[in-house]
Amino acid sequence: MKKTCIIGWPIAHSRSPLIHNYWLRLHGIDSVYEKLAVEPQHLTEFMRQLPESNYLGCNVTIPHKERAFELAAVRDTLSSRLGAANTFYVRNDVVHCTSTDGEGFIANLHQVQAGLDLRNMRVVMLGAGGSARSIIPALLDEGVTSIGIINRTAERVESLRRSFGPLLCYVDDTMMETALADCDLLINTTSLGMQGQPPLQFDVARLKQACLVVDIIYTPLQTRLLRDAQKRGLRTVGGLGMLLHQAVRGFELWYGVRPRVTPELWSLIEADVRRTESSA
Repeated sequence: MKKTCIIGWPIAHSRSPLIHNYWLRLHGIDSVYEKLAVEPQHLTEFMRQLPESNYLGCNVTIPHKERAFELAAVRDTLSSRLGAANTFYVRNDVVHCTSTDGEGFIANLHQVQAGLDLRNMRVVMLGAGGSARSIIPALLDEGVTSIGIINRTAERVESLRRSFGPLLCYVDDTMMETALADCDLLINTTSLGMQGQPPLQFDVARLKQACLVVDIIYTPLQTRLLRDAQKRGLRTVGGLGMLLHQAVRGFELWYGVRPRVTPELWSLIEADVRRTESSA
């Protein structure tokens, strides 16, 4: 029996097995999706042995996305643009890779906010790390007008601008009020506000009433940013759907079936997150 897996260090927190094994049962596929703790010093060996292993492919999470991308024999245009990948699959004994985080982000927006049109939207993004990098090209492909990035340092933003072009800009203190007042879509890509992390200090009162507020964090399911935005009557989208939708294409690449993100799956993963929240 051929299998699939997710690798990372650490990996105990991953909910990917819940998602993929749900789909395997639903579609009657004789396989299993596992999670494997792979230390950084063992990553090269794991990736090189993947074509001869019993795995059809794997997902890769922190801290391996960049190094695993470098080890793949065939890298698609998107992952090459990002310099990282989260999905790997074997074809004719050759390891291919891609990134599905951006499409998962966009698919989540469209599922939660039906009829949403991102064309000509002015985006403000909090953070300039790996999550921001994976989402930016998907936003540009959707036709947003600009992406202003609030970050502690301008250097990280400048690196993103070099990669993705002049629609990106660093939002400094002199630009902050105007950028937030004009913002159509606010996205938190930082870990601030995540369970076990420092809180995100952000005043949603600076946003206009039509602004859509998105937090890619899903632990907790309702971050302080989302609660504050909802109290103001703003539309919001949480991060759980991004986790679910980013898994779709990997499953399709491995098993030849494109699964759906159903209410049943959503409830299954949401319940697991709530159990974690209650035990913390």
